[in-house]
Amino acid sequence: MTNAIGHDPEDEIEASRAPLMDHLVELRRRLIICVVALFVGFGVCFAFSQQLFLFLIHPYEVAANMVAASKAGGHHGPFDLIMTLVGLKEVPAAAAGHQKFVFTALLEQFFTKLKLSAFGAVVVTFPVLAWQLYRFVAPGLYKNERNAFLPFLIASPVLFAMGAALVYYIMLPFIVWFSLNQQIFGQGISVELLPKVSDYLTLVTSLLLAFGLCFQLPVVVSLLGMAGIISSKMLREGRRYAIVGVFIAAAILTPPDPISQMTLAIPMCLLYEISIWCVWLIERRKAKDEAEHTKDVVAV
Repeated sequence: MTNAIGHDPEDEIEASRAPLMDHLVELRRRLIICVVALFVGFGVCFAFSQQLFLFLIHPYEVAANMVAASKAGGHHGPFDLIMTLVGLKEVPAAAAGHQKFVFTALLEQFFTKLKLSAFGAVVVTFPVLAWQLYRFVAPGLYKNERNAFLPFLIASPVLFAMGAALVYYIMLPFIVWFSLNQQIFGQGISVELLPKVSDYLTLVTSLLLAFGLCFQLPVVVSLLGMAGIISSKMLREGRRYAIVGVFIAAAILTPPDPISQMTLAIPMCLLYEISIWCVWLIERRKAKDEAEHTKDVVAV
């Protein structure tokens, strides 16, 4: 079927088709670019691994200082901690101290830097990886599909950054604040928290990945809506089951305390509602385009 100006949409794909060997060559080229980008990102992150680790330790440092200030006679709760991390309050000068981390194996710190560098390389080079993926699949898409796919390349890292910020500024400081308040001092007994660098990094990266991936819900649901696999009506009817699933996922992915679970579950519920709205807009746009196309065909 041709449109009003005589162009067949199928010609867009036919014109971009290539023999299998050409596709394999293109795939190899894209993979080489991705691998090179990852190696460069790994090298840069490893060169700044100490700074990266200090950045990830900062919530622990602030939480420890706030706990010390509270035990010294001040009144500082988790909300004061969040305000301190975002720069709205300063750490009490009397509480500032040296925080101690330990490692118990000879090469533990070195391997921790390698893991941190690998994690940082994936995060830093994600725009390059996503762009190479898009450039590989773009020839197989219609022009309107390519234009519709581009916003998701922007939304995906933004949503991941939002999830990571929620971990860094809210969940992680609260976990540290809660854990440090479980220490016991007195009567000849000292039960003190001495975190291992590898355990702390594993916790931080796990939370960052979990929240970052969960915050991709609107992107995934919108793509499914574009493919016609789900509809806004289906999402609205399944809202109650989705909420139950969100709370189950939050209970699995977060530490076993209700505040951490709510920190993930509430934003996920909001993102689900946003996903319904996004799919509804996609359906509305499709209906409008189909109506205009039908009108043009009748006119011809």
